[in-house]
Amino acid sequence: MTISLNRRAFLGTAAAGLAASALPHTALAATSPLTMQAAWINDAEFAGYFLGMDQGYYTDAGLDLEYLSGGPDVIPESTIIAGRADLALTTPDTTIKAITEQGAPFKIIGAQYQKNPIGIVSLAKNPINEPKDLIGKTLAVPPVNVISVEAMLKMNGIDPSEVNIVPYAYDPTPLVRGEIDASLDFTTNVPFTISQAGEEATSFLLYDFGYTIYNDTVVVTEDVLAEKRDLLVAWLSASKKGWEENLADPTVWPPKFADTYFKGTGRSIENEVYFNTAQKPLMESPEGYFALTGDGIEACLSALGEVGIVGSADMFDTSLLAEA
Repeated sequence: MTISLNRRAFLGTAAAGLAASALPHTALAATSPLTMQAAWINDAEFAGYFLGMDQGYYTDAGLDLEYLSGGPDVIPESTIIAGRADLALTTPDTTIKAITEQGAPFKIIGAQYQKNPIGIVSLAKNPINEPKDLIGKTLAVPPVNVISVEAMLKMNGIDPSEVNIVPYAYDPTPLVRGEIDASLDFTTNVPFTISQAGEEATSFLLYDFGYTIYNDTVVVTEDVLAEKRDLLVAWLSASKKGWEENLADPTVWPPKFADTYFKGTGRSIENEVYFNTAQKPLMESPEGYFALTGDGIEACLSALGEVGIVGSADMFDTSLLAEA
C-alpha cells in the first residue's frame, strides 16, 4: 500500500536530522526485536524513550529496541506501512485521514501528548492571551495549519476574516521584530528561542480553546498488533517507566544525553531542559502516561471533525494500555 501524507501535520523545530540514536542498553538475556519510528529529530520530545534505552528498561522488558529518529523528510505512517518499523509516533489528523481516505490498516494504541503543544505565541509586552485578542491582529500560520486555526477561531465565536492570517516560515524573528503580533508554533520550544533573542514570550494552546486533539499518537498496523501484541504491551510499559523517571525532575536527564542522543542537533542543553519542563503538564494524565480515555478520544475526534476529518472510536485500541 502506498500512503500519501504530509511530512508532519504540526510544526517542528527546524534542525538537522540524526540518522540514529546512541547505542541502546546491551542485552544480557534473550530479547525480541522491535523497531520504533519517532516523529521528529532527537530532542526532548523523546527524552523518555532515550532514558528507557539508556537505563535498560526496554531490555528488562524483553525488547531489543531499535529507535529511528525522524525529520522533515520522514513520514512516520509510511515507515510502518513499508514494514521498516513496528510502531510510530504520529499526529492523529494524518493517521485518521489515512484510515478514512486510503483504507490504511492503522490502530492508535496510545497518546504521548494528552494536550497538543501547538499554540499561539506572542510577546509578553504585547500579549495575545486568548482567541478574542487576535481580532484585528496579524497572526503568522504555516499554510498546513490554517484550517486548524480557523476552526479554533470559529469555536470561539470569531470570524477568521477578523484576523489577518499570513504565512509563517518557522522562524520567530518577525515576531521578535514586531512585524507580526503572534505566530502558531510549539509552545514547548519557541518561547525559549525568543528568550535567546532578548524578549519574553507568552502563549496559549489551541487545545485549551476547543481544538482538543492529541499529539504523538502511538500507531501500529493491524498486522503488527495481531502478531506482536505482547511486545507492544512491553514497549508501553517500559516507555511509561522512562517518562515517569524523566519527568520526575525535567532538569536531570537532558544534560546526561548531551554527548549521545542530543549530540549534533545544534540545540543547547538549556533548550532541551526548557522543552522537557514545558511538556510535562501536556503529557500527564490521571490515567498515566499514554492514556487514551473515552472522553479524550471523543474530544479528539470532535475537534478533527471541525476540520473535516471524520474518525471513529474503533480506530483506537485502549486494551494494551490496560495491560501495560
